[in-house]
Amino acid sequence: MAWFKRTEKGIQTATEDKKDVPKGLWYKSPTGKIVDQDELAKNLWVSPEDDFHVRIGSAEYFSILFDDGFKELDAKMTSKDPLKFTDTKKYSDRLKDVMEKTGLKDAVRTAVGKSKGNDLVVCCMDFAFIGGSMGAVVGEKIARGIDYSIKNKIPFMMISKSGGARMMEAAYSLMQLAKTSAKLAQLAEAGIPYISLCTDPTTGGTTASYAMLGDINIGEPGALIGFAGPRVVKDTTGKDLPEGFQTSEFLLEHGFLDFITHRKELKDKINLYIDLILNQDVR
Repeated sequence: MAWFKRTEKGIQTATEDKKDVPKGLWYKSPTGKIVDQDELAKNLWVSPEDDFHVRIGSAEYFSILFDDGFKELDAKMTSKDPLKFTDTKKYSDRLKDVMEKTGLKDAVRTAVGKSKGNDLVVCCMDFAFIGGSMGAVVGEKIARGIDYSIKNKIPFMMISKSGGARMMEAAYSLMQLAKTSAKLAQLAEAGIPYISLCTDPTTGGTTASYAMLGDINIGEPGALIGFAGPRVVKDTTGKDLPEGFQTSEFLLEHGFLDFITHRKELKDKINLYIDLILNQDVR
């Protein structure tokens, strides 16, 4: 029975010889459900037991939406530091660190490819890059993606996942609200469909501009969507908020979204809409 008893007191194993459980093998959803990461990926990053939609980035959304590969537009565009901004560290150093950590150039990527045989331009935000904050590069890449759609007469899709404007760029960031909104007006004038997908979270200036300007506005289940966060709203108004305030379901009920779609149905729903709006045969 000595196998099950500690024969010597104290931990004798040297630090360098200790074994840790490898990170990333399991995912625990907010409701406490645990799922294997490989199984989660096979299920399009949706927890199979409670249907919780895990936050994912552009790489995952591109793999869901595009048939077989895609071409990335403006892939090497990076942010500058025109204001020489410093908080706990220099903005230029923060950019360098987050690029190395995430492998991303900024908080949005733009790609063009085939989705169920339809040409589609997709701009997708990455929350991992400074909270998906909207700076000058984000606005410029979205604008260029819209220009590409107009030039080639291809439907445009925006996937929002953002904490709002990037404070390190101050007014430069706020200018992107007007810039992207003006570009979307040009897209509408050209008669090209614009699909907006709001994921968790979609907040701040993103919500106040392109995220809510779609010909059709879609939400993922349970996503937080709003301008200021629930805590800020409650502290400002001094009132208790309705149950489920600023979730996709709450916004759908109050007319801010056209529908909510499960991630498994996203590709089919997007292409059904494209087929309908372009008066193509629906199969």
